[in-house]
Amino acid sequence: MSKSVYSKDYKDIIERLKTARIEVGLSQQEVADKLGKPQSYISKIESGERRLDVAEMKKFAQIYKKPSSYFL
Repeated sequence: MSKSVYSKDYKDIIERLKTARIEVGLSQQEVADKLGKPQSYISKIESGERRLDVAEMKKFAQIYKKPSSYFL
């Protein structure tokens, strides 16, 4: 399996992440505030510039009120 952040599987995860954020009606800034991070942190994850790890995904799942499995 490729380690590229641009693999099909990774793009699917990122797309679900963006969709979940939009569904709950949060801006990137609002999510960043909840995580104690700058808005650019969310932007870079959603654009694929920054790789998302499992612990971070769990935090996003809690904020977006989705099970972690939703993103996989």
